[in-house]
Amino acid sequence: MARLILLGHAEEQRKQNLLRVERRRLRDASNPLQLPEREFIANFRLSKDGFQQVLEELRSYLPQAQRKTAVRNELKILAALSFFANGSYQRNVGASFLCNMSQPTFSKCLHEVTDALNVREVLLKYIKFPKSQQERENIMKGFMEKFGFPGIIGCIDGTHVALIRPIDHEEAFFNRKNYHSLNVLIICDSNLSILHVDASFGGAAHDSYVWNQCHLKAHLERLERNRERCWLLGDSGYAQRPWMMTPILGAAPGSPEEHYTELHCTVRNTVERCIGVLKGRWRCLLAHRVLHYDPVTAAKIVNACVVLHNIANARNVPMPEPHSDDVDNDQQSQVFREVPRVEAIAADNSRDILVQRLWNARAT
Repeated sequence: MARLILLGHAEEQRKQNLLRVERRRLRDASNPLQLPEREFIANFRLSKDGFQQVLEELRSYLPQAQRKTAVRNELKILAALSFFANGSYQRNVGASFLCNMSQPTFSKCLHEVTDALNVREVLLKYIKFPKSQQERENIMKGFMEKFGFPGIIGCIDGTHVALIRPIDHEEAFFNRKNYHSLNVLIICDSNLSILHVDASFGGAAHDSYVWNQCHLKAHLERLERNRERCWLLGDSGYAQRPWMMTPILGAAPGSPEEHYTELHCTVRNTVERCIGVLKGRWRCLLAHRVLHYDPVTAAKIVNACVVLHNIANARNVPMPEPHSDDVDNDQQSQVFREVPRVEAIAADNSRDILVQRLWNARAT
């Protein structure tokens, strides 16, 4: 009996070795870059030029191969892109004819690529909030030309990215829609490029709380003290401040306040469209996909997807054909949200001045 068990184990090991060799052979022969451009984008969400840019950017941050049989950097990145794009389980992506990896190999590749995309130098290069006055003026010009709304240096919103139940501090990640998530802060410009992302808070945190912990808040306060007039556009979940313009609830029909609020909502819809494009392109972020990782790893995946989104956006990569399940229930159809009591709106006439300015521009 013992001999039969040993023989069975040896046979199983032989089959595993043959499968490993066959996978390696297929992987070495695989060349996804031979795919037509349209099919390449459908699978990996980047153009071939965009992929080459990512490959060059990450080359120095990926571990150096120690064996001749190691997975090539090209396939590591393509496997990660396929996972981000499809939101499938690791085993399914690894088994793809384009990757041909075992689940453990794919998992290692995914973590290496995700970590490389989270290197500080990479994040700062591709996710840049305007720090100079010229950069701020360029963004304000973009919003002004598209919408006729002055002073905007970004639209802000939060979005939930689902993840499995965390082991530690579960209550911090259980959101109001009764699932576990990260509450991800997003700020974008008029071209849907993401200027800032913060995926470090659990889904139980309100958007306004996440913003109050953000270092950019102090930066905008300094600009206000220096009398530089610029602001973010946020929904009513944020407190009205000189650097944060919010809608006016219950504005009288036909009034300057109603005109301001309608225009405000039209412009602020930019960030909702940006989040929709981000999640539609990198479907692993959709609420029903659920990231099967701890919160730290899930946050790194969010950051990686934002970097890739900005690269694709800069290269005008078209969005893939929408899937029937691409609708993310996290994106609220309502324009206004309840303001927490701790965020009582402070007295501030900066919005009144802006309301009158927009009304006068309309009248002329």
